[in-house]
Amino acid sequence: MTGKLHYGIGRRCINPQMPLSLAGYFNVRMWEGILDDIEVRALVLQQGGQHCAIIQFDLITVSQELAEAVYRKIADLKVISRVNMIITATHSHTAPVLRVNSPGGNPEYVPFAAEKAAEAIREAFGSMRQGEMFGGLTRDNRFCFNRRYWMKDGSVVTNPGKLNPDITRPEGEVDYEIPLIGIKDSGELKVLIANIVNHTDTIGGSKVSADWTGFFIRSIQATLGKGSMVIPLIGASGNINHFDVSTDLDQTCYREAERIGCGYAGTVAKALGQLVAIGEFKLKTKNAEVVCAPREIPAAELAEAKLVLEKYKAIPDPTNGGTLTSEDLARKAPAALKFFAQSLIALADDPSPRVFNLVGIFLGRCCIVSLPSEPFVEIGLQIKKEIFAQYNAMVVSHSNGTGSPGVGGGYIPNAWNYGRGGYEVTPRSNPFSVTTAEHLIAAWRKIEQSVAGN
Repeated sequence: MTGKLHYGIGRRCINPQMPLSLAGYFNVRMWEGILDDIEVRALVLQQGGQHCAIIQFDLITVSQELAEAVYRKIADLKVISRVNMIITATHSHTAPVLRVNSPGGNPEYVPFAAEKAAEAIREAFGSMRQGEMFGGLTRDNRFCFNRRYWMKDGSVVTNPGKLNPDITRPEGEVDYEIPLIGIKDSGELKVLIANIVNHTDTIGGSKVSADWTGFFIRSIQATLGKGSMVIPLIGASGNINHFDVSTDLDQTCYREAERIGCGYAGTVAKALGQLVAIGEFKLKTKNAEVVCAPREIPAAELAEAKLVLEKYKAIPDPTNGGTLTSEDLARKAPAALKFFAQSLIALADDPSPRVFNLVGIFLGRCCIVSLPSEPFVEIGLQIKKEIFAQYNAMVVSHSNGTGSPGVGGGYIPNAWNYGRGGYEVTPRSNPFSVTTAEHLIAAWRKIEQSVAGN
């Protein structure tokens, strides 16, 4: 006989209290105001002697420094640690930069955010009560697109621009499914986890915001009522965003964040009545450490980068007060070429391995499995549809650190994406070995076998 499920929730505001840049772009954007609050949210689950937790930040990612800081802050809790906890982020591009050595970074923010996370999880432990687990699935095909496109010249370009006549077709897939997990307390839905595959970069500018995930959270929580918590886990969306290139609509503004967040919320709200009780189950967690090599940099590429730096040495550093957009990257502007050359040379000086902490939470026929940084959508689909096909599976990215203190994050493409084009496969945006996706998938396949064997 399995024990009753208990849950606890906690949250804290993590708006910056110090000067620093916002993250996610190629240039400094010192924050100038608050559009809406950013949070850290904590959910603790307990069944019998088993515990697990999810901590989610409204930040660009969970850097290695942030993950380690959180582990240290809650070390005294004993029943929660790196082996049974997923620390993740919504990937907001209007949230503070985390790396101290990045332009505009501030060494005070990571300890501040870690302390707030520790407060939130302690609040969750202090509010534990009995609940019942539910699961469901919905879908929405209105807001996400594969952002890498085959062009007429045979190359692949990321974000080639709206109404670009040289686009032929998207390079890869999309994932419209939204798996749902809910917890009811005395018949009322109090916690909702939704796994949505999309980038969180709709606003731009230099004001703090949780982006569309903030609108999603606020809308659903208004429906569920006081004391509820909504956690929008971001799926494998490294090559997915919200830009519809077939239109000329302005999709970089606060109104777009509201349109997408409230749109997803409307879809999910309609599905809440169809959630099905999971029934009796045994809470399980699984953990694995995956060691991958750093990005391979051929000698010819390194030599070419040095030539580029020499050629464009008179161009100001685009990260220091300048602006650099994805369109600049697509058209290979000199500033973009210099930027990527600088990044490649810096990466070549960091031979440290990338050590990833994978954590899986298994709740009967529902599961939540973690991936680091920004994996492409096909990786998430393979894990969901092949490895965990028998589950209502959530794959959550930006989780449990970035593999090395010297790495701020980056894309994890499929092996077949390399050599085609697009900035996600460049060393600056992808400091991981080209075989990283294969190692992560293999690790989850092995974990699934161990779960099935229990």
